[in-house]
Amino acid sequence: MSHPVLDTFRSAIGAEHVLTEGDLSAWEQDWRQRMRGKALAVLRPGSTAEAAACVRACAAHGVAIVPQGGNTGLVVGSVPDASGRQVVLSTTRLNAVRGIDAANLTMTAEAGCVLQNVQQAARDAGLLFPLSLAAEGSCTIGGNLAANAGGTQVLRYGNARELCLGLEVVTPQGDIWNGLTGLRKDNTGYDLRNLYIGSEGTLGLITAATLKLYPLPAARLTAWAAVPSIAAAVDLLGLAQKFLGSSLTGFEAMCQFALQLVDRHYPQLRVPLWQGSPWCVLLENSDDESEAHARARFEALLEAALEAGCVSDAVVAESLAQAKNLWHIRESVPLAQAAEGLNIKHDISIPISRIPEFVQATDALLTQAIPGVRLVDFGHLGDGNLHYNVQAPEGADAAEFLRTQEERINEIVYGSVKAHGGSISAEHGVGSLKAHTLPHYKPAVALDLMRAIKGALDPQNIMNPGRVLA
Repeated sequence: MSHPVLDTFRSAIGAEHVLTEGDLSAWEQDWRQRMRGKALAVLRPGSTAEAAACVRACAAHGVAIVPQGGNTGLVVGSVPDASGRQVVLSTTRLNAVRGIDAANLTMTAEAGCVLQNVQQAARDAGLLFPLSLAAEGSCTIGGNLAANAGGTQVLRYGNARELCLGLEVVTPQGDIWNGLTGLRKDNTGYDLRNLYIGSEGTLGLITAATLKLYPLPAARLTAWAAVPSIAAAVDLLGLAQKFLGSSLTGFEAMCQFALQLVDRHYPQLRVPLWQGSPWCVLLENSDDESEAHARARFEALLEAALEAGCVSDAVVAESLAQAKNLWHIRESVPLAQAAEGLNIKHDISIPISRIPEFVQATDALLTQAIPGVRLVDFGHLGDGNLHYNVQAPEGADAAEFLRTQEERINEIVYGSVKAHGGSISAEHGVGSLKAHTLPHYKPAVALDLMRAIKGALDPQNIMNPGRVLA
């Protein structure tokens, strides 16, 4: 492949890290296999300076850049288009933990660090980095921040945005902004850090971050509860917050059909209590005192929930292995859904108080529009984030269902989300998959402000074009 910029890349980072031939599917195809693009080259810089040199070369030649971490995104935001004129800039070689400041409770890690490795580095220092999600074995911290990832512990610790104190960023012009401060207070102007977090690589390339750490909890307990309705799950959440306070770190809800799919495709997991209950809830309590103290509070909560009628049955994990199995069940829902066939995914957020109303109304709209449609509803109820997914009717051609019904179903679901005061993207981002949809659900003034920021920082539009803003 011939292009004048390729020799510049090879000089900057080494020819072996400029990939143009062979099987590039790991970089060119999205995780859900909904799109396969064609890259001019895959660039793998080994330092921030090398990354900046690549960006400067792209700016000089007008070549668009697609930043990519672990390529685990769900909204087609980190793969090139089919033109063969975009480069993928992979951060996976930027994978060093630069340092841990235990007294300041911070870690500085490069963007290509796999989330699981960041978690382990914190544990090795006797500390906790609480961001946790199903893809943590392959997603990277730079991608987590670029998408403002959520996960299972947002209820206590917040999204990725709340876990970051500072950033190092390569601008679209190839300059390096070093904002790797470990300060919790720095009131000296615009918050550039939060501008880049959640921008999905459209404003600059995150190369490193200073992250918040926490003391390890003294004990962590997990429970699984059967509840008669989604409204009862919301009631249980209120009781859990009353009894457990800030020690409530996880609150996940799963509808019966979601658990039926896990039972069907992963019977070895032995899903508890699902057959007799419309919904199940997974709760986690991280206590700062002792396991005995945590268990006493958990038991008091469940006793009150049983008396209130918002729980029909419950089990508390008696070992770490049992707790891991319960979490494995929850994390296997999307895998079981994929095993069942192609499906239509929605990552939405709704005010918690309106979730029962939303679920009831949207279920009715969809089942009326498409008889036999199957609804896979699960997610992070504790922070109002549902993965409201739609499976084809039993026996239907899943690919044909996706092709003919996706637009119609999205209109129904997103219309209901808007009517209930929610957002069409809670934690997965916009990418290219929702970029054309966003103007229907985002205020025009907000979009104008976003375009103004994009135009000011990236006037050439070389950073992940066509993502977030169509």
